[in-house]
Formats: sequence, structure tokens, C-alpha cells
Amino acid sequence: MSGVAEHDQLRATLREFVADHSPSSAVRRWMDAERGHDPVLWRRFAGELGLTGIAVPESYGGAGGGPVELGIVLEELGRALVPSPFFATVAMAGQALVASGDEEARSRWLPGIADGSLTATLAVTEETGSWQLDDLATVATRHGLVWTVSGTKMFVVDGHTADLLLVVANTAEQPALFAVEPTAAGVTRTRLDTLDPTRRLGRVDLDGAPAVRIRPSGPEFLRTVLDLVLIALAAEQVGGAQACLDAAVAYAKLRVQFDRPIGSFQAVKHKCADLLLRVESARSAARHAAAVTAGGSDETSVVAAVAAGYCAAAFTHAAKENIQLHGGIGYTWEHDAHLYLRRAKSSELLHGAPPTHRARLADLLAI
Repeated sequence: MSGVAEHDQLRATLREFVADHSPSSAVRRWMDAERGHDPVLWRRFAGELGLTGIAVPESYGGAGGGPVELGIVLEELGRALVPSPFFATVAMAGQALVASGDEEARSRWLPGIADGSLTATLAVTEETGSWQLDDLATVATRHGLVWTVSGTKMFVVDGHTADLLLVVANTAEQPALFAVEPTAAGVTRTRLDTLDPTRRLGRVDLDGAPAVRIRPSGPEFLRTVLDLVLIALAAEQVGGAQACLDAAVAYAKLRVQFDRPIGSFQAVKHKCADLLLRVESARSAARHAAAVTAGGSDETSVVAAVAAGYCAAAFTHAAKENIQLHGGIGYTWEHDAHLYLRRAKSSELLHGAPPTHRARLADLLAI
């Protein structure tokens, strides 16, 4: 699935499907449910649309796509705030396993991700809230041929429900990635109260939990994984920002003041034009990052830092302006505007705030 026509068809098909099966009323219903998502919709994502295997190689039952195709899916899911395990399972854990090259780990877990029978997540952040490898306190210890992991992971996307945990931990030599079964001894999981009800986060406590080491190890591999996740998140943020722009423009055409639509006032026109510029710039940054990464460029870290910093800020700005342009109704619980602001702010902080990514970009460019 590499042609422009195929990408456009994927985008159009998914947008129509989401509009029909995950409208705002469904999002609100499932964000309040214990499970946090619609299991029937998840099965249709996997079986009917094949979305869960979009970035999994064909040899493991997937569609053989990459960051570009994954970005298309995430942009559409982000546009509708669809509550699902997709981001954690496919964008985080799935990409980590694919990037690892560990044939045993791939064969064991990727087919389940591809067919939707296995949900998974990637656990990096700890109690400091940092997503940096230098701040790891979780430790992996080897006992003969067996590894165990001890530590606490915070703000893990779907961490309290995922069927597989991929945990980043320090060994005696360097940081590495470990697979941990959530039902294993020494694993305790807790759902956290969070700002964004459409994306569940959990705390994972590990006390000598048995683990499987995934190769290769080391900071270079792990940073590649983190960059892939940042690029995926940027695509999702673009979808959310576009939804805010669409809602603001639609309301500006509809709302009448002084016998004319408020969209005819110059101040409102300027706000909408500025929003359009920011959203389109964010889209360019996210899609460029995905294309560069898919091409195997050594500039992945640079484009990931650009996309992560810009798209997060653009989404938050769009969500705030959407509420502002809606006036009083935008502040009510019944309106969806606050849901987008909640997702924007939580996503902005999920894997490092924009200043963190801008600082990293400066380091990468030796500024």
C-alpha cells in the first residue's frame, strides 16, 4: 500500500467507517465504560478493515505498511477521538517489535497484534514523568538464563488492561527492552485518574517480575523506537487539530450576531486563517516525518523532534481557539470542544512537552 491512490482510499474508507460507527455519542458512552473502548469496534478494526496489522510485515499476518500508512490511520482516529487500544498496541508496542528485528519475539507476538487478538503497550515513563532514557530507575537483573524486572512505570497508555507489557529497563550494561506478561508474579497494575477520559493510562509496579529480553538492546535502538512513537503521535495530533479547525469554521458560519454570521467579522476570519496555517504546517511536519522515516533516512531523530514539538503545540492551540470561537457553549460538558482540549493537553505531555523536543532538536543540529 504505497501509492497515493491507495492512501487516499484508505483515508476515505476509514473516515466514513469512523463517522458511522464511532460518532460523538459512542465516544462518550465508551469513555465512561469500565473497558474504555468498544470491543466490537476493535474486532471490526482488526477483521473487517485490517487496521491492527497496518504496520506489521506480511510475513507475520500484517499488511506490510509503515509509518506513512500508520499515520493515515492515526490521523483519522485522532480526528474522531476514537477510544481504542490502537495507539498503544500498534503505534507503540507493534512498532517496537517490528523495529527490533528479534525473530523470536516477532513470531511470538506480532501475529496476535496483526489479527487484533493481542493488545500491548510500551512502558517507558517513570515517577519523574520523564520519557528520557537517562532518567530510568527500573532495573532488569539476570539470574542465569532468566531476567527479572523491578521498578514502577507511570502514565502507561492502556497499561492497566494490555495483554503484553514492553518495559524499558536498565541492565548492568545499558538500557534494554523487556517483554512482561501482566499476569506474571510481581506485576501490579492500577488505572490512573487522568485528564483525558478517551485515553486510559495506568501505573505498572514490577517487583522481580519475570521478563523476556528483546534484542537488540541499547540506547540507539530504544531512541529509534521512541522516535517512531513520537511520529505516530504527531499524526494523531494533526487529526485532532483538523477536527477543531473544522468545528470552529462550521460554527463561525452558523452563529449569527448583529444579523450576520460571526465568520464574516475580520477578527474571526483572522483566527480561522491562523488556525488553518497552523494545522496545515503541522500536517506537513507529521507527514514529512513519516515519509522520511519510511525511506530509512538517518534524519529520523531530527524530523521526529520537529513533528513532536510542532504538532503538539498546534493541536493545543487549535483546541483552545475552538472553544474561544464557540463562546459560552464551548465551555459546556455537553459540547465536544472540551474533549479535544483534554486530548490535546494530555498528548502534549504524554511523551515530553514541546520545549523538550525543541531542546533535543537544538542538540541534534548542534545549535
